Order: sequence, then C-alpha cells, then structure tokens
Amino acid sequence: MTVELRSDNAAAVSPAILEAMAAVNSGSALAYGGDEVTAALQDRVREVFEHPSARVFPVLSGTAANALSLSAMTPPWGSVVCHETAHIMGSEGGATSFLSGGAVMTGIAGDDYKMAPEALQAHLDGVRWGDPHHSQPAVLSLTSPSDYGTVYSVAEIAELTAIAKTRDLRVHLDGARFANAVVATGATPADLSWRAGVDVLSLGATKNGALSAEAIVCFTDAPADELVYRTKRSGHVTSKMRYQSAQLLAYLTDGLWLRNARNANERMAELAAGLRAAGVRITNSVDANLAWVDLPEETADRLEAAGVLFHTLDGQVRFVTSWQTTAEEIRTVLGLLAPDQS
Repeated sequence: MTVELRSDNAAAVSPAILEAMAAVNSGSALAYGGDEVTAALQDRVREVFEHPSARVFPVLSGTAANALSLSAMTPPWGSVVCHETAHIMGSEGGATSFLSGGAVMTGIAGDDYKMAPEALQAHLDGVRWGDPHHSQPAVLSLTSPSDYGTVYSVAEIAELTAIAKTRDLRVHLDGARFANAVVATGATPADLSWRAGVDVLSLGATKNGALSAEAIVCFTDAPADELVYRTKRSGHVTSKMRYQSAQLLAYLTDGLWLRNARNANERMAELAAGLRAAGVRITNSVDANLAWVDLPEETADRLEAAGVLFHTLDGQVRFVTSWQTTAEEIRTVLGLLAPDQS
C-alpha cells in the first residue's frame, strides 16, 4: 500500500472538478476569458468573499499568481517585505523580481515562520524613505499557511497590515493553501483577507483538488487594472480560459474547497497526534496540513520501505496530507512507527 505524504501537489484531481471540466467541453465559447463560465466565476468570487467589486484572474500556477500579483503592486525600484522563509523569496526562482522589472525581496524574522509585528515596524522605521539609493518598500506579502504549516489569525494579519498601511504599503497574501487557513481559523474568507487589510490574494486551488488552476483575487482596482495587461503579457490569459474557470468555479461551489481542506487538516491532526504519542518530535506548530518532524533514520527507512512517500528537507522529514488522504492511510503510517516485536 502506497501512502502519499510528499505533497498535496501530488494528489489527484477532485472528481467534481473533472466533471465540471467535462461539462464545459462541448460546443464553443469565446476565447481569452470572454466566456460565460469565467463570468460566472467572477460572480462566485464576489459572493464567496462578500466583496461586490472583487476581480478575479485565473492563472496556471501559484508562482504566476504570486509574481504577477506582486509585479502589479510594486514599481521596479520597490521592495517586497515578507517573512524570511516565504515561498516567494526562496522557492520561485526570482519570479517576482523578474516580472516586476527588478523589485527587491526583503526577508523579515518572526517565530513560527510568521512575521513579527515589531520586526516589521523596525524595518520600516529604518528605511531611508525618499532616498533613491535605497529600495522603497511597496508591498507587504504574507504567506498563510506558511511553508512550515503555520497559520496567521485574523488579528495577526490585521495587526501587520495596519503597520504596513502607515507607510502606504499594499498588502498581498500568498494563499496557496488558503482554504486550509480558512478551515484552521474558522474565519470567513472575507475576514481572513480584505477585511483584515489584504489588497490582493493569490488563491490556490491546485494543491487542494484542482487540475491546473490558481487565481489572483483583487480587492482594490489599481492592481487589477494592471493585471489586465500583465496577465496577457506573461502568457496567462489562456485562449480556452473556460477550462481554468470551470475548475475554480467548481472549487468554490457548495463548499468543495473547504471540504477538501478540512479533510487534509483533520488527517494531519490525526497524524500529528499519533507522532507525538510515539515520542516523535514535531518541530513546527501543526495548524493546517503540514508537519516537519525529527524522524530517526531507521524509522524513516522503515516507512519508506513500506511504501510511505515523504520528502526529507533540511535534515527533517516533511509530511503533507491532502484532500484525498484517508484515515486508514494515517493508521497505516502510525502502525509502522514502532519496530515489529513479533
């Protein structure tokens, strides 16, 4: 029995999303987002986020969602302030700097892989504002859940955005696993985004059951006006956009995105509880569907030999559950932790 715990990117596609794509796969439709499905997605996003003028841009990858969002929010001489472990800083090949024409990425410290308000304030206080020799901070970018599985509360986001707004910074939220954060906090999508001060959200879907679709959701008009052109120039205005839009529309319909995320979070909670009971040290706060653990090499080898798939990164084992992880699979993994005593 193979148990997939390497990444939620490795999971299959939700049947409801495949069905939605099949449903639009007949007849013809206007290209480049001029179709009825994309129009319906626009309405659904406004409904889900309780924002009457939100604008959505389907794109093909999370890197594109982040880099395009940020390029529309900062000038080439600006800087993007993020946590020092942020995905945009360490795992996207400099995409934001490339698409923005040169914006600098500035990492800020904070415990639990979340930015500390006092560190953000100290950084902004130390900037030589108006000095062309110094990159000018233009955007605060937060990642929730972080790559280490920790989630910002509504209050934490609001506190950081309030600091950023005192210097007229725009605020971006990397929500590659935004659904997992919504489930973890119990907050509404609106409360966890624009009501807390977020201007633009990178809304992930591929990690949570979609096939090839992410979205940029803008709650203010200025970056959206730029994205009309930036998405086209970067090759993300797909000719048959209805297939991306159909995925996202199904994702946000009848709570599918939250059901999928809830399963991932609950299975991770079961795994984390079992790991702790077995004396395994977990090094992150398990708020969503990721756990970083110090696993003895012998135990890791035993799991791997039994078909448990995981990544070893920075000397630790990383487990990630997904929408399709089952309770039986978690019991199987936990049953392999102790050597067979028979």
